[in-house]
Amino acid sequence: MPDDTQDIAQVLDSSSLSFGTRVKWFAICFVSGVVFSILGSALLWLPNGIKLFGVFYTLGNVAALASTCFLMGPLKQLKKMFEPTRLIATIIMLLCLICTLCAAFWWHKKGLVLLFCILQFLAMTWYSISYIPFARDAVIKCFSSCLN
Repeated sequence: MPDDTQDIAQVLDSSSLSFGTRVKWFAICFVSGVVFSILGSALLWLPNGIKLFGVFYTLGNVAALASTCFLMGPLKQLKKMFEPTRLIATIIMLLCLICTLCAAFWWHKKGLVLLFCILQFLAMTWYSISYIPFARDAVIKCFSSCLN
């Protein structure tokens, strides 16, 4: 049994891939995410394009999020996603991903699709800047100075 556990850990650990391979797959996933998001935005103007927009925009965010798994490994990524500093942003982001698809396919509410995509963007941005030291503080200061 220890061999099975070790094999699973090696698959889920980013160090089992070479640095070059991890960077290549990061770039592939990240660029795919950007392309999906842009494609979704372009499809928004077609008849029934709101569904395509919701799906492609959500796929874009999922691909961009998955890209970081290649840099640090899926287990480390999940641990970091649910750290206290990122917990709220992660939960909101995941809920918005699900709600976008629900609004497009089950609720058939175009306005909600747009709202949830905007919330996806904001949550993903807030989540992403949590990896940059003091970035959240700078954003808060910037917005508070604009509002005062």
